[in-house]
Amino acid sequence: MHITRGLTAAIAALVLAGAATVAAAAPAPARTPPAATALLRAAAPSALADPAFCGFDSRLTPPTIREGAAGDTVSEAQCLLQLWGFYVGPRGVDGVFGPLTTSAAKAFQTSRGLPADGIIGPNTWTRLRNG
Repeated sequence: MHITRGLTAAIAALVLAGAATVAAAAPAPARTPPAATALLRAAAPSALADPAFCGFDSRLTPPTIREGAAGDTVSEAQCLLQLWGFYVGPRGVDGVFGPLTTSAAKAFQTSRGLPADGIIGPNTWTRLRNG
């Protein structure tokens, strides 16, 4: 009986030590800041799955857009600009590339060392989606 208790205690200790090792080795889950999560919820439900991709345009590199454009591609650009902390206007993600989206694009481009022309082309898309 004494041996069985000792063996049971030893096995329990090994199991607990193994669980602690596995828990310590597991990477910490990525956390989205609360403000970014709120923006993402307002912008697109699919954006919560991957905060670096707002989910409006599924192409690897969306087409070049500029002031006057409208649609899902503009919505994605606006969502990503907001995610990076740039103001796109009081209506937020509305799918209309107006003067405030142009200003946000220029500010983003300047912050990333890109030519600040307000046109969202391949280089700006890459930086919007990847940092």
